[in-house]
Amino acid sequence: MSAQNGTGPRSYKLKVWRQPRGAAAGKLVDYEVAGIDANMSFLEMFDQLNDSLLKRGEEPVAIESDCREGICGTCGVVIDGMAHGPIPNVTTCSLRMRLFPNGSTITVEPFRAKAFPIIKDLIVDRSAMDRIQRRGGYVSMNTGSAPEANAIPIPRDVQESAMDSAACIQCGACVAACPNAAAHLFVGARVRQFALLPQGHPERNERVLAMVEQMDAEGFGDCSNHGECEAACPKAISIENIAAMRREYLRAAVGKR
Repeated sequence: MSAQNGTGPRSYKLKVWRQPRGAAAGKLVDYEVAGIDANMSFLEMFDQLNDSLLKRGEEPVAIESDCREGICGTCGVVIDGMAHGPIPNVTTCSLRMRLFPNGSTITVEPFRAKAFPIIKDLIVDRSAMDRIQRRGGYVSMNTGSAPEANAIPIPRDVQESAMDSAACIQCGACVAACPNAAAHLFVGARVRQFALLPQGHPERNERVLAMVEQMDAEGFGDCSNHGECEAACPKAISIENIAAMRREYLRAAVGKR
């Protein structure tokens, strides 16, 4: 059966952003890949492209990845204008080539944001999110033996809501999808995760004030209220986390006076 019927090897035309270093000019470069199995992941297709470039004595495309299991989020790129590609709630590494018609042209670019400077080709520096995390995305407590499981009763719906927020993998797709390159979904998820749980209450005010301050200092934009962040998020983090962060910030700011 032929590739046109969905089972044979496929070929694609790629337009890939190449940029030797952050300060240099970049451009889209055309490539072709053939012999692609429909069940290959997007990154496996890129592996095949880079293998062919190395065999021709050319420099491979720099693209970042780690777990390749949809957990870490380091693989994020913009595919045909969409962060992580055209399928909702998946990471780039989870895309399968069967989603792209045989013979189609695919444009691949890095996440673009002032706070995400390009390192090389498709790799960007997302350490701004790490610095926000260090300002308050944790709970401080004395170490020791684990507390008794029922010592602090937490309603099931609160537990579930906190875990929904904690599902954020810090990939930055929300920033790449936002017209203003805002990080509100990421920061909101971190703030709400701890605000819901009693363990996070002692540092509640300091946390939201510090994280929002760092977010602004990193050069992220303001929330555009378009909702692209939620649509691009591979873990389907809800924009209600942004509203929760705003409430927490107002509460903390008023209490500080």
